[in-house]
Amino acid sequence: MKDWESYEEVARELIRRFKTDFGLSDVEGKQDIPGSSGTTWEIEAKGIKEGNSGFIIVECRRYVKSRLKQESVAGLAFRITDTGASGGIIVTPIGLQEGAQKVAQSTGIETVILTPDSTTTDFVMRYLQKIMVGISERVTIKDSVHVEVIRAKKDPEAS
Repeated sequence: MKDWESYEEVARELIRRFKTDFGLSDVEGKQDIPGSSGTTWEIEAKGIKEGNSGFIIVECRRYVKSRLKQESVAGLAFRITDTGASGGIIVTPIGLQEGAQKVAQSTGIETVILTPDSTTTDFVMRYLQKIMVGISERVTIKDSVHVEVIRAKKDPEAS
C-alpha cells in the first residue's frame, strides 16, 4: 500500500471515530458521487451531517513538502458545488497556503491537520481548537511457573 493510500484510510477512520466533533452522524468510505455538470467525482470519504441535513466531502492530500495551494482547495470547492454537498473537509499534514486558506474560509471548507505517518493508534490530529492524540506502546509481559512434583512414598504398613 502506498503512503497516500494509508493516509486516506487512517484519515477516514479517525474522522469516523471522532464524527461527533465534526458534526457528523456517519462517515462513509471512498466512493463516486455524480455532479450536476454530468461528471462523476471520486471522493475519499463522505460525511453525513447530523440530522441527515446533507453531506460533506472529505479529501486527503498527504503533501509533506509544501502547503496545499489554492488550486487544490478551489478544486474541492467546485466538487462541493457540483455535487450539492453542504461543505468539505480537507486533511493535510502541513496545512494550507494563504490563498488556499482564503478559498477554504469563503467556501466552508474545514482544515484538519493529521501527521503524515499516522496510524489508527498513533496519531496527532488537529481540528479547529481541538487536538486529538493516539499513542500506543508495546508491552511485553513474561511470567514463569516452577512446578515441583513430590511423590509420596508408599508406607507398606498403611495398607
